Amino acid sequence: MNRFTFQSALDDLLQPRNYQDYAFNGLQLEGSSTVQHVVTGVTASLALIEAAIARQADTIVVHHGLFWRGQDMRITGWMRQRLGLLLTHDVNLFAYHLPLDDHPQFGNNAQLAHLLNWQPTGRFGDQNLGWLGDAAFDTALDLARKVETVLGRKPLLIGDPSQAIRRVAWCSGGAQKYLEAAIAAGAQAFITGEISEPQVHIARECGIVYLACGHHATERYGVQALGNHIAQQYGLQHTFIDIDNPV
Repeated sequence: MNRFTFQSALDDLLQPRNYQDYAFNGLQLEGSSTVQHVVTGVTASLALIEAAIARQADTIVVHHGLFWRGQDMRITGWMRQRLGLLLTHDVNLFAYHLPLDDHPQFGNNAQLAHLLNWQPTGRFGDQNLGWLGDAAFDTALDLARKVETVLGRKPLLIGDPSQAIRRVAWCSGGAQKYLEAAIAAGAQAFITGEISEPQVHIARECGIVYLACGHHATERYGVQALGNHIAQQYGLQHTFIDIDNPV
């Protein structure tokens, strides 16, 4: 498949122009003009790049790319290592941040809803990136155990573990700032990847259960679903590589 056709297909599907993002979405590094073997992963780390090259992939698609607005743009140290490998082996790098969180079918939030059997009923927060839904858990501890079983990681639970949960709010990754919007939307539990110090107090004082489930753990599924889709749609080889990350 021609790289330009592949890029157009991804951009048409994910609509990056619809988001105000601090990431540079789309093609971040031009490599091979032909796309045949796509590796997907959460972050364009050195370990992922090395694993993709070992599998002779010509294209990498990630959620967290190499280039972010406001970063130091000097090509030294770890950035030089990553870019050097990609350039040497003529590998394309595509990255989609908020568009891949939000996509109604292949996004991280949509995939979390599917895996955890939540029924989405609405959106909340900045750019409507947070999702709301119905759930049925006798206790918050039951919810935490379900999340642990699905994601393979024990979440940090803040709040009353005996509280019944019927309405959940979720947003993958580092969405701590969405907590107050989730509370305003009537959620009894807020599920995301990370938590910061202020959110512990806010959750306790507002009586909402907060589950910090791991940034990486909540964002493994969108890019994997996207890779499976484009491989099937266009007859490409696809390999998802999960580089372990405890955060």
